[in-house]
Amino acid sequence: MTKADIVSEISKTTGIDKACVLETVEKFMEVVKESLGHGENVYLRGFGSFIVKTRSEKTARNISKNTTIIIPEHKIPAFKPAKVFMEEVK
Repeated sequence: MTKADIVSEISKTTGIDKACVLETVEKFMEVVKESLGHGENVYLRGFGSFIVKTRSEKTARNISKNTTIIIPEHKIPAFKPAKVFMEEVK
């Protein structure tokens, strides 16, 4: 399912214009990205949490040059589904 499919489904179900739904979905994604960018988690009760995880520093190998490189500690976005969400998917 794509973003366009989601917008169409919400528009069809609620009767709201597709342009308004698209603007709302776009703004939602923008707010989630900004919050995660500032290190803040986003909790949606009954759905799940968008969280920021910290990956620790690790050693990797560059096979083509036969060298070892160090990948520094960095943050990544992650999604953790709620128990209710997991039960419905099962």
